[in-house]
Amino acid sequence: MKFFIDTANIEQIKSAAEMGVLDGVTTNPSLAAKETAPYRELLEEICRIVPGPVSAEVLATDYDGMMKEAGELAKIADNIVIKIPTILEGLKAIKSLSSDGIKTNATLVFQPSQALLVAKAGATFVSPFIGRLDDISQSGMELIEQIVTIYNNYTFATEVLVASVRHPMHVVEAALIGADVITMPYNVIAKLIKHPLTDIGLEKFISDYKKAKQNA
Repeated sequence: MKFFIDTANIEQIKSAAEMGVLDGVTTNPSLAAKETAPYRELLEEICRIVPGPVSAEVLATDYDGMMKEAGELAKIADNIVIKIPTILEGLKAIKSLSSDGIKTNATLVFQPSQALLVAKAGATFVSPFIGRLDDISQSGMELIEQIVTIYNNYTFATEVLVASVRHPMHVVEAALIGADVITMPYNVIAKLIKHPLTDIGLEKFISDYKKAKQNA
């Protein structure tokens, strides 16, 4: 499973890249608004740090507006992926961009029918938002299972990119289901390596070594 980080913060991206597990980045206007640099400058720097896919989202909700923004974003770097909202106008844009060889990420997906449509339109990635479903007492992971099953049934090339991840168990569950990609905040990536028994064991090893040296 590919690991993406969901942020526009340069320091977090650099730190995740140094871990050796980072395959790509997802951003959106809300994340970019938390940073001081303009969105385009952020994207340019992110693409220099990460050679893998970097999702950049359009703000327009009409076909012409999406296509115009997508054309500008695609010029930033070869690894830019255009994030398109999963609406009717977005579906048209995904089809056109895919036909032009521009990679797309269908975002804000909350039901299997949406995932089916964007795959048929040629989306590179589909982003089901599991945390937001969990927030309203619907099972986000059940949606991932449904999408993975549908895509396997028909061998769609679209990759399932699990989004709106809140905790490490989301990562484990997505991996067990067979999702292609998961994008998560920096704090979730950091939590994946943590276990109290690891810390206790390491502390004991060091303590035992120091005692042995003192008694030697």
